[in-house]
Amino acid sequence: MLLLIHGAPGSLWGYMNLMDDEDLQKRFHIVSVDRVGYGKSRLKVKKKRRYVTSIATQANALLPVFQLNKSKEKVTVLGRSYGAPIAAKLVSLEPDKVKELIMVSPVIDPEKEKFYWFSKWGRNSFIQLFLPGEFNTATAEKYSHSDELRKLLPVWQNLNVPTTVIQGGNDWIADPANIDFAKKHIKSKRAQYIFLHKAGHMITYTHLSMIKEMLLKNQVFEDKLSSIDMSTATGQMGN
Repeated sequence: MLLLIHGAPGSLWGYMNLMDDEDLQKRFHIVSVDRVGYGKSRLKVKKKRRYVTSIATQANALLPVFQLNKSKEKVTVLGRSYGAPIAAKLVSLEPDKVKELIMVSPVIDPEKEKFYWFSKWGRNSFIQLFLPGEFNTATAEKYSHSDELRKLLPVWQNLNVPTTVIQGGNDWIADPANIDFAKKHIKSKRAQYIFLHKAGHMITYTHLSMIKEMLLKNQVFEDKLSSIDMSTATGQMGN
């Protein structure tokens, strides 16, 4: 199984290029989800919308997905953007069921949460009436995300499954410094880091061939921490 977890805003459709790939279909049972509050995964309390901003709650809501794995192999979990910390929390809950964790353009550093001039307007109840529900859910997540990431700090040091972190140097949504946070806090010796200097936020689209190669081949993790610096489009390896 390949489990795909989207960011904010987002939905399962955001991974259509991976789900439609014939090579990946031959290798994986691909499962893409709508996180709680997005797409068809709604949560309503007394006819009023309630936003689920808790990373732990989001991760626990995904636990039943593991029951869909009918293969003899463990699950590969890929989380993008805001879905990356949720993927990490999910893996920490069931590490014995996971083969590897891949975090793409992760937003995981509580001190690097980005806000924009228009962010505050998204919290206005009148303006929210005219916005898609997914955008309002994403706004609620954004304003609680730093606090939620601080709750996640103990998870990183106990993350022992093979882990790959991929970050773009021109990412205007996830601060490129998130990869430095990962290197500092993930204590596992089975972790590797890929920094794409010219890449933006949507790496699963712009670097699909690289993502495919990573998923299709058997990852070999050395006993020591490794780092890959992709300096050009073709990629130059360095420490």
